[in-house]
Amino acid sequence: MDAVRDGRAELRGDAARHLTRVLRAKAGQLYEISDGGTVYLAEIVEAHPDCAVFRVVEPLAMPPEPLLRVTLCAALIKFDRFEWIVEKATELGVERIVPVETALSEKGLREASAKRAPRWERIARESSEQSRRLRAPQVQPAVRLEEALATAAQYRYFLEEAGAPSLHGILPEDRTRPGEAALLIGPEGGWTDGERRAAANAGWLAAGLGPRILRAETAALAALAVLLTAWTA
Repeated sequence: MDAVRDGRAELRGDAARHLTRVLRAKAGQLYEISDGGTVYLAEIVEAHPDCAVFRVVEPLAMPPEPLLRVTLCAALIKFDRFEWIVEKATELGVERIVPVETALSEKGLREASAKRAPRWERIARESSEQSRRLRAPQVQPAVRLEEALATAAQYRYFLEEAGAPSLHGILPEDRTRPGEAALLIGPEGGWTDGERRAAANAGWLAAGLGPRILRAETAALAALAVLLTAWTA
């Protein structure tokens, strides 16, 4: 939805075709729409195959944006599971998602990820709509680990399976002001010793999530939940 003018808005293109042909939306039905700045409750007044016209009923209250803006640098794993990371990380409120090729990532995933990028962007957009976010997170092209380690943020953490202090235990004491963090998640095989040294030398702090060995997608969502709920106004 590009804009709301004089209490009306139009949806065109693929989104309109999905709404009218797949969801079979009809005049009189109510939907939530957004122009990127506000979310509205709106009624469909016209439903055509390539265009849906809405009448705004009222603006809707929005949940507050997280105080902490988080970049998730997630190692590439099998694409069905990586898509799950994109979907759920979006729901939690992540700001940016960076797919990362690591030493133990499956070969060929970085090259193949370019074809998946439009699908990941669509998943992020649909998940942001479902969770009533104004904007979807950026899903960036896949990078190698050394590029991911250059990510700038006030706080930077990479997850370790064992021997690292708990993530919650190493967070800064003052978590009442806006901030930026980057979170680096490894693949199923974990990190090599060289990757651990590279992350530490680049200023990233090792952090753990307890004694259990978690799948990559589970670790990503658990760590995001810790970070995003730790910052409070």
